[in-house]
Amino acid sequence: MNDLAALLPLVAILALFWFMVIRPQQRRQREVTALQNSIEVGQRVMMSSGIFGTVTSVTDDTARLQIAPGTEIEIARAAIAKVESSIQDLGQDPGDA
Repeated sequence: MNDLAALLPLVAILALFWFMVIRPQQRRQREVTALQNSIEVGQRVMMSSGIFGTVTSVTDDTARLQIAPGTEIEIARAAIAKVESSIQDLGQDPGDA
């Protein structure tokens, strides 16, 4: 019985660590993966390096971004950190919302 009582705090600490650290990280990773898989042509995105651009084409592992008029770069889809606006939002004035 004493052995079980001695293990109980260790099990509690491991469970707390799981719920406070590992689970939220897994959830964030799933959200980022879903975001990167949902990228569509015409969306304005931000790369993890802070560069903004508009998606001009998408393949399985890469995307092409127009970062300035006439300037396109090819990036890994995994480098996309955030979608700034959706395709529908591109034609709207920000003051209309």
